[in-house]
Amino acid sequence: MATLGWPALRQAVADCQACGLCASRTQTVFGVGHEGAHWMVVGEAPGEQEDLSGEPFVGAAGQLLDRMLAALQLTRSTEGPEPPSRRVYIANTLKCRPPRNRNPAPEEMLQCEPYLLRQIDLLQPRMILAMGRFAVQALLRSSEPVGKLRGRVHRYHGVPLVVTYHPAYLLRNLPDKARAWEDLCLAAGVAQAGIDQADAEQTDPPSPNP
Repeated sequence: MATLGWPALRQAVADCQACGLCASRTQTVFGVGHEGAHWMVVGEAPGEQEDLSGEPFVGAAGQLLDRMLAALQLTRSTEGPEPPSRRVYIANTLKCRPPRNRNPAPEEMLQCEPYLLRQIDLLQPRMILAMGRFAVQALLRSSEPVGKLRGRVHRYHGVPLVVTYHPAYLLRNLPDKARAWEDLCLAAGVAQAGIDQADAEQTDPPSPNP
């Protein structure tokens, strides 16, 4: 797994039969976005529409996510002139839809985890947004509720990680949309600070020799 590039990794996911979900899926849901994006959004498991389209975060939840990202001038699109700092790569914790949209089983998440970790290794994001409790469990190894983990910056292998609610949850719990927006603003501020620091390091003149 550690040697796979993007095309080989995508094919490995498409061919995967490591758990029983391979028998019920229409297709795998690998990920979408620019492979040089500075932002990575990690969701939970594909739903029915994702299973049919092969793309994460479509339908009403995906539209809400796109509006949230657009408010921060971020896009999942691979087209256009936007720099990497304005691009987002989106992937799910699970690459196959559980039947009837049930919660992922622990063994299913375990079998799928190497694919997500390799995606993160290849992307090398500057900011990770973990949306929903199964994304949190996969990345932070925490069973605490999202509500207790949001509002602060965590770290995943040194990368800033912000926890927030899944858009599908927000559609059912409208009052929490304001809290999710606070989370995105927190992530944006941390990401911008990282960009400013990197720019400063590139422009600082070298120290004179003693």
